[in-house]
Amino acid sequence: MTASGLDGVSIGVVGGGVGGLSAAAYLADAGAEVTLYERQERVGGVAGRLERRGFRFDTGPSWYLMPDVFERFFERFGHAPGDFYDLERLDPHYRVFWDDGDRVDVPADPDAAADLFESYETGAGDAFRRYLDDAETAYEVGMEGFVRPGRSRLRDYLSTDVLTSGRKLNLLDTLDEHVASYVEHPKLRQLLQYTLVFLGGSPYNTPALYQLMSHVDFGLGVYYPLGGMYEVIEAIESVATERGADVHTDVSVTGIDPGPDEVAVELGGDRYVHDRVVCNAPPEHVERELLPDGAVPRVGDYWGRRTYGPSAYLLYLGVEGSLDSLAHHTLALPTDWRPHFDAVFESPAWPENPTVYVNVPSRTDPSVAPDGHETVVTLVPLAPGLDDGPDRRAAFRERVLDAVSSYTGTDLRDRIVVEESACVSEFAERFDRPGGSALGLAHTATQTGPLRPGPRVRGVDRLYYVGGSSNPGIGVPMCLLSGEHCAGAVAADVTDGFLDGLPLVGR
Repeated sequence: MTASGLDGVSIGVVGGGVGGLSAAAYLADAGAEVTLYERQERVGGVAGRLERRGFRFDTGPSWYLMPDVFERFFERFGHAPGDFYDLERLDPHYRVFWDDGDRVDVPADPDAAADLFESYETGAGDAFRRYLDDAETAYEVGMEGFVRPGRSRLRDYLSTDVLTSGRKLNLLDTLDEHVASYVEHPKLRQLLQYTLVFLGGSPYNTPALYQLMSHVDFGLGVYYPLGGMYEVIEAIESVATERGADVHTDVSVTGIDPGPDEVAVELGGDRYVHDRVVCNAPPEHVERELLPDGAVPRVGDYWGRRTYGPSAYLLYLGVEGSLDSLAHHTLALPTDWRPHFDAVFESPAWPENPTVYVNVPSRTDPSVAPDGHETVVTLVPLAPGLDDGPDRRAAFRERVLDAVSSYTGTDLRDRIVVEESACVSEFAERFDRPGGSALGLAHTATQTGPLRPGPRVRGVDRLYYVGGSSNPGIGVPMCLLSGEHCAGAVAADVTDGFLDGLPLVGR
């Protein structure tokens, strides 16, 4: 592949999360001289790996969704996912335990899932099929009309084709209101809304267009990369370095100094000058802590008015013995989960009756745990900004383990041989996430599409954003696309030429 257009252009990438690695791969492939600065010992950002005494934990994302996006990324560089890792499709997708003693396995087969819906509510099977058809339409319209082209500004939405496509989407209702028009049973509504957790949202504040996540679930499937999600991170890094990106870990960026013709990245007392800089750090952190005061023009308390996705309380547990009652993905849900969402988004507090996600990858992949043991991660969404001092965390640990025991019938306490935890403080201190959010800006109606930060940093030439808090949003697939869009914006600003297949994001 012949590089052109960006030959000799020096680009610094601040942060080695998925978005930063993706942007580095595209930019290096287009001929740029790319230097990536990552503060942690490993790249990946929150998508990390923890290894203890033979147990291997994914510290962040644990669901492999939207396989088409991964295939598209690797194919762009002459590879396939199988060059780096093996995938296994999960069936069931996940197991659900409710607090009333009910339990279901949600099957991979949509027809079997329709039968499950029908068993709870007469007519719900056909309603589920209609919902999936509509979700597929939303996915196709959303991805092809909005997400893949990288439309990040309001004027990008004013063309006739975009306006026509937009009419096919429900842009006014919340997802909860939209789902209620298909099924009435509260448990079925939960099954159609749970995927919002991947977007850091609530059914009560997220637009109905995100029903497309049900197509992601049932239409595209749920997979697992053997060895864990970090295998994917290492694969993306391999592509970036293969294309020529120079990746540095264990280096902390302490400032960014933009000038008219260059941008300096400061590492303590050292300065490294680049023609352009891409920031994979959270935009609020960049503007408050790294850039000079007032560099980005904002009206009033712009960042104080943003809604952030949840933080999380996580337990990484090495457990002795087999956990036959748990699936690879297990959900412990209160039959009324509104109070938990309220505790995250409306009245921040530690939830009294938490929703708990339990990930047991060793049920699929024995390599992530020693013989005779299981690798377990429990996650509870929390409001960002909570005080998570030692006493509070200790008390909540008991509440979480109680919930797992009472919902699933499996008490983990006396079987734990390895234990680590993470909470609000870790996300704030290790990853500079505002309020300790685990996910970044939530996908509310006012933080979606062109209302989300785009790749270009407003008012600061030569500086760009990439990652989950920018367009198109949260999740590993979206961050891969964000890297492509960001590279396209850089290319468009440097040259009007065609860069070997890299889409140019408009000026």
